[in-house]
Amino acid sequence: MNILLVLIDSLNRRAISPYGPSPFATPNLQRFADRAFRFDNHFVGSLPCMPARREIFSGNMGFQWRPWGPLEPFDARLPRLLERAGYQTGIVTDHYHYWEESANGYIQSFDSAEFIRGHELDFWKPLLPARGLPEWVALVEKWRPGYGQRYFSNVADFRREEDFFPAKVMTAACDWLKARRQEAPFFLQVESFDVHEPFDAPEPYASMYGKAEDRNRFTLWPPYQDAARQADFLAQSSPEELAFIRSQYGAKVTMVDHWFGTLLDELDRQDLWRDTMVIVTTDHGHDLADRPGHGFGKQFPHFDSHANIPLMIWHPDLAGSGNGLAGLTTTMDLFATILDGAGAPQPPGTRSRSVLPQMRGAGGRDAVIYGIFEQGLCCTDGEWTLIQPPDRTRPIYAYSTMVPTTITDKAIGHGLYIPEVAIPQWQIPVTADKPTDRRPQDSEVMLFHRASDPGQTENLVLREPAQADRMRALMGRTLAAQGAPDELFARLGLDRGQA
Repeated sequence: MNILLVLIDSLNRRAISPYGPSPFATPNLQRFADRAFRFDNHFVGSLPCMPARREIFSGNMGFQWRPWGPLEPFDARLPRLLERAGYQTGIVTDHYHYWEESANGYIQSFDSAEFIRGHELDFWKPLLPARGLPEWVALVEKWRPGYGQRYFSNVADFRREEDFFPAKVMTAACDWLKARRQEAPFFLQVESFDVHEPFDAPEPYASMYGKAEDRNRFTLWPPYQDAARQADFLAQSSPEELAFIRSQYGAKVTMVDHWFGTLLDELDRQDLWRDTMVIVTTDHGHDLADRPGHGFGKQFPHFDSHANIPLMIWHPDLAGSGNGLAGLTTTMDLFATILDGAGAPQPPGTRSRSVLPQMRGAGGRDAVIYGIFEQGLCCTDGEWTLIQPPDRTRPIYAYSTMVPTTITDKAIGHGLYIPEVAIPQWQIPVTADKPTDRRPQDSEVMLFHRASDPGQTENLVLREPAQADRMRALMGRTLAAQGAPDELFARLGLDRGQA
């Protein structure tokens, strides 16, 4: 059986019609959902971009051990496993992080790789002079110095819709499907970095949900990685500006949906639905400042608005017909699901679980955990969600066979720390973030009942102490089952329990 994995970066569930009423048009995602299974309790694991992809490639969570970085020498490589099973493999992507030093080792495991250059901060074209930049670029520069100039230097000559990234990615994916070898099954990974910021979309999309000309009044790229700068931005921005940013996010959603439709058309033309499993998902969502006191992005605390993400799967032998499945799944489960679909064995030591049994009527996980290295931890059993901040006075280490470029502290330990990994690792002390890098809610324990409070606005941690204790114990057991260093339990105030 062929396998097609489509990743649409930063895609919110509530932005697409398969998950309920949406303010944005997504007819092609709906067209796919109508034949597929829809997973209603699919969650992120390790965030953001590359940590999520490491889970997909390796079948293990990583945020408990280290931050953003390359694949480790001991990590499984999903495309290589499929190649051994007789598959031809390829990736078509504009996700520029793949060709950065800090994300090495991912694309090298494919038979073929098609790069669409120029998105976000891709070091593609020579920088244009800082003087004379368009007004909308200057507005980006105000809150993200250097970002607007870098991005505009890459896209300054874009004139038509076909010049933009979703068009290039989906067209190249169609070309790959036409050129593939017919005698072997294929695994094709298609990644659209859109709807990732900056929220720069051409017409007709830019005017669909707002006034396109407002880009010369408001930014297309709000800050969020720097908490102090984001707080400053939110204090100065008007409701009109926030609404404009959301409208341009929606413009990108609809643009990606349109070009995703060309990929569906190619599957139709080649009659690939009869022997191809198709998976459509994202790495994480993206908050759009629609929660009081909480801005943009996918930072901790991880509310459902960006943590409960879309996953839809078509399998030629399992008629989905738009049915929703309630079982819990998580990002790293894509690894086992793809191997299961290929009839390939899952390597020992990987903790991924195939979701195909759910499509045959089985249940999901008892709980899932998710987070970003060094920050707090979240856990849900489907009914309740606990958000547990860290004690930042306690030490934390990164563990890796390399010293990632994202860590600048001196490595002082060396030994065997990660379970089932025989290659020695560095134990790297990580400097705690500064108080100015945090928001007040970053240190608040939160408990939510998902069914009665889907917006997660009512913190029940004081009113439901028994549920809070139960979820804290469940979080500890689930974290232990995924493998985690002792100091992380102390930092989160958790009991390791029985994995």
